[in-house]
Amino acid sequence: MRERIRSASPFEDRYGFSRAVRVGRSVHVAGTAPIPQDGSPPPPDPYDQMMLCGQIALEALQRLGAEGADVVRTRMFITDPGYADRVGTAHRDLFGAAAPAATMVVVAALLDPAWKVEIEVEAVTG
Repeated sequence: MRERIRSASPFEDRYGFSRAVRVGRSVHVAGTAPIPQDGSPPPPDPYDQMMLCGQIALEALQRLGAEGADVVRTRMFITDPGYADRVGTAHRDLFGAAAPAATMVVVAALLDPAWKVEIEVEAVTG
């Protein structure tokens, strides 16, 4: 059985995906960009963008019965290697207690030029 949830991202309907999907004990959160739920622009600082991404992802996990302690894997996509420390520090602040397997990759660009980071999160409950 699959359970899906949506968020305020305008891309979910446009591109046909869910914010998160739960299958059994596993919860997969789609690539999550720093899109404020109120439609305002993303914060300029990479730390703040990562915190926003993490908050959106954690809310999605909670809506599907998981929590931060259940996170087993994260993937961070950043647009400049100079953002690594700020994004990594935010990652620690968000997910450090779970100590998930993590990957950080520098990419040429993300969908919106204002985005400095995007994350994916996977959790296993129980």
